[in-house]
Amino acid sequence: MTDVPTEPSASEERRDVLKYTFLRLRPEWRHLPRETRDPAKESVTKLLENPPAGVLLRTYSLVGTKAGPEMLLWVIAPALEPVQELHSRLLGSALGAYLETTHSYLGMARRSEYLGDHVHENQEGGTRRPLDRPYLFVYPFVKTRAWYGIPFADRQRVMGEHFRIGHKYPDVGIHTGYSFGLDDAEFILSFEADDPGRFLDLVRDLRPTEASKYTELETPIFTCLAAPPRRMLDLADGLP
Repeated sequence: MTDVPTEPSASEERRDVLKYTFLRLRPEWRHLPRETRDPAKESVTKLLENPPAGVLLRTYSLVGTKAGPEMLLWVIAPALEPVQELHSRLLGSALGAYLETTHSYLGMARRSEYLGDHVHENQEGGTRRPLDRPYLFVYPFVKTRAWYGIPFADRQRVMGEHFRIGHKYPDVGIHTGYSFGLDDAEFILSFEADDPGRFLDLVRDLRPTEASKYTELETPIFTCLAAPPRRMLDLADGLP
């Protein structure tokens, strides 16, 4: 008798929290004198360079790439509490009153149930640590309800094609956050790359796949450029 794959139960693996917070500076901030703005940015820089214990934080600029958000804080933490602590510190800073959250996404990392014993470094949702590549592409993702009515063995087959295409782009690292019950979307996805064109080609190649027809939502999409905290703040402040 042939074994029929069944959907696995939840494992005891560590599930880091993934948080993506998109911010912008209120217009009135730029009307403040430099002698007020510079110390405020310096204090926030120190805050972001010294996050709570156990928290990994990466900062990005979206100036010129997206209407609305100007900055991204990408936080990886072992629990929700340090994520909340970091954001509370930020709100209480000298800059806090001038910060506006434009988008916010929350998820938890886990290994994809469709992988079986397969391992492919930096892909299929196994990556939990930033690869520190210069470009990050972020978007929420929702599948159609019809997808979940398909037998698990068939879903695994469909996702196999999806993974094989991803293998053509080993230089694009994927981070999958599972958001079921935690946030509005089902997943929050981010991709790190050295070249934006490589991610463009990957997305284009995925469009004709069978899995693509079960996509309900994959917008908004954010193109982010890595920038240390002070550089991120200066770009949002309109400083070259």
